[in-house]
Amino acid sequence: MTEDVIVRKAGSVGRITLNRPKALNALNQEMVTAMVEALQSWADDKTVKAVVVDGAGEKGFCAGGDIRMLAESGKAGDDRAWTFWRDEYQLNTLIAEYPKPYVALIDGITMGGGVGVSIHGEFRVAGDRTLFAMPETGIGFHPDVGGAYFLPRLNGELGVWMGLTGARLKTADCIAAGVATHYVPTDNYEALIEALETETLDDEGEKVDAIIERFSGDAGQSDLGVVQPLIDAAFEGDDVSVILNRLEAADDAWSKAVLKILSSKSPTAVKVTLKALRKGAELSLRDVMVQDLRVSSRFLREGSDFYEGVRAVIIDKDNAPNWSAPVSDAEVDAYFEPLAADKEMAFLD
Repeated sequence: MTEDVIVRKAGSVGRITLNRPKALNALNQEMVTAMVEALQSWADDKTVKAVVVDGAGEKGFCAGGDIRMLAESGKAGDDRAWTFWRDEYQLNTLIAEYPKPYVALIDGITMGGGVGVSIHGEFRVAGDRTLFAMPETGIGFHPDVGGAYFLPRLNGELGVWMGLTGARLKTADCIAAGVATHYVPTDNYEALIEALETETLDDEGEKVDAIIERFSGDAGQSDLGVVQPLIDAAFEGDDVSVILNRLEAADDAWSKAVLKILSSKSPTAVKVTLKALRKGAELSLRDVMVQDLRVSSRFLREGSDFYEGVRAVIIDKDNAPNWSAPVSDAEVDAYFEPLAADKEMAFLD
């Protein structure tokens, strides 16, 4: 068992703590494997009534996945990246279909892979330090881990705005958007965990909900309601160039700021992401996971913006990627084509 994740039972709760605080609890292969094994073992364990997942340290619940390894795997042409993604998407699906209440305490940075191990659970509890985002287009990638399922199901075009720009939601925004189900002040987290571990829980999650509500507070006012009409007007449709033109024509401060952000992302990643989100709106979660593995695998192609994004953000950290020209519509379509039969997504059951 890896030290990067702490798995134990406490009372009638299965507890998982992501334990890489110096890496903001970013997921690696060993962590994904340990989480799958724990969840599978607890699914039929009648002594476990709920699962609670949190992150070690004060800064992050989980900041994503092992991006450096994924890029190295792609360059080496080995199966490490594919195996990680397949296993990660299996974990995400397991969480979404889990037969018991699943509580993710998303205090701190929650991005990418951290979204995958929280958003699909029944309860997502934001704290005062929550910062939620899917920033993948900024590294020449797409919002995977089921992003194409949950993002287009948010209000209006909110999820498309988030997926294309990597917009970051603070605590009140998470509540307003529905990506968090509850807000519990960070100072109440320890007491909340103790209550979940020591009180008698039911199988349906009603007692879990009541306990979380007991420690909940008012997250405050979100600005999303104010900017929602602007988001909806700008991000409608399936043509990135039209979205960019709308933002430019709007000529207000918010649109100018968003245009600058969107223009800084990988043009190819933005085009692929928009198509993935539009397709995902009509797909089941499992079908989105199939799509995610296909699209993720295609981002490892030679010359992909993914490698340039990883260089600029993770390796050199100059935050000055030299993106390639956007791919054609036909090239975008190729990202979604089936993989070889032995590389297609497979699920745990």
